[in-house]
Amino acid sequence: MHETPARPDDADAPVETLHAGRWLTLRKRGRWEYVERNTPGGAAIVVAVTPDDRVLFVEQFRVPIGQFTIEMPAGLVGDLDGRGDEHALEAARRELEEETGYACARVEPLHSGPSSSGMSTEMIHFVRAWGLRRVGAGGGDATESIVVHAVPRAEAGAWLMTKARAGYSVDPKLFAGLWFLEHGGEIEAARGASGEA
Repeated sequence: MHETPARPDDADAPVETLHAGRWLTLRKRGRWEYVERNTPGGAAIVVAVTPDDRVLFVEQFRVPIGQFTIEMPAGLVGDLDGRGDEHALEAARRELEEETGYACARVEPLHSGPSSSGMSTEMIHFVRAWGLRRVGAGGGDATESIVVHAVPRAEAGAWLMTKARAGYSVDPKLFAGLWFLEHGGEIEAARGASGEA
């Protein structure tokens, strides 16, 4: 038997702003405190594989957690001045090239969902990049210091676990990205069955 959970009593309480910064706003609704992205497009995460079947990962230091992390190329949608209406697919192309030095022939959406539904309004958009070609060094913009890793697809899971044992913070979303790589056909079949474009 399937039951639907009840909505909390304070789910429709008025929203209060506790603090507003440039990128984030701290809100309160009833007893719930949460963070709202000031760029409503969310973030794009790029699942990218080179022509020689290597998955692209990026390494950088993340100040909020005080650790070096391993992530997939990613970035905020609409965070550049004058680009508030940017689409997740456009942001994915931009971030891929900026962070890794690879351009792509095409991108397609894989899945969208909340990054942390109990803490933030941010939605993340997994995007698959196809037809990669090297066009630059990568490394991020002037405010970033990113190291690019191109890991053979067959070794990617083991490589990530090795990095975790070495003390890196490995973003759990990477394992979802690897799943999307292995199950792309199933995703397409489900889209076709539901009539999605």
